Amino acid sequence: MTVLGYDSTVPVQLEELLMLARAVRRGLRTPFMVGDLPFGSYEVSDEQAVSAAMRFVKDAGCDAVKLEGGGPVSVARARAIAGAGIPVMGHVGLTPQTATALGGYRAQGRNAEAAARVEREALALQEAGCFAIVFEAIPSAVAERIMPRMEVPVIGIGAGPSTDGQVLVFHDLLGIREGRGAKFVRRYADLLDEMTAGVAQFAGDVRERRYPGPEHEYSMPAEELARFSAGR
Repeated sequence: MTVLGYDSTVPVQLEELLMLARAVRRGLRTPFMVGDLPFGSYEVSDEQAVSAAMRFVKDAGCDAVKLEGGGPVSVARARAIAGAGIPVMGHVGLTPQTATALGGYRAQGRNAEAAARVEREALALQEAGCFAIVFEAIPSAVAERIMPRMEVPVIGIGAGPSTDGQVLVFHDLLGIREGRGAKFVRRYADLLDEMTAGVAQFAGDVRERRYPGPEHEYSMPAEELARFSAGR
């Protein structure tokens, strides 16, 4: 959505994410790299899920993969991927790939039944072999009550301060996008405004012949210029 311009995470293709993952790998030295399995790359069968996960590891150099949801299908796929020797991260709460089925991009687990479902899914993914789980857009009180039952690291995004770690989308964090984003987003910069202003200043300088100036030009010896001119 932030890089490829899609309206949601659903349309992105496996090959597109593999290309981006390869680029990330070329820039990494020490961070642990997790590739996000796109919608449609793991739901059909365990074999499909393992094959897609292997491509992220073999072709793109990922250390692990992530899949969304804690229902029976996602749990089975997580178990299969972990069984194939590939570390897998789970994701419960708001799952963007299936947000339509959840009523849109909105917080999950806001009544007792929904909170119990989030807890069941998190525990099921943990039992299936996930090495870590993302909690997205759930009440902080719900996350706080689930955390004592979690034996693997939990990364929160809109799940309050009780999780083991926090994550924000890079473009949200630095304000490289239009709009304010989700309620849980805190902007640490407004780079979009600076980027827009910079491009506008560049365009104005070009139109008014202020750029490029003498300090931006390459020179050549006068005698070489004379020879060039004489030989034309």
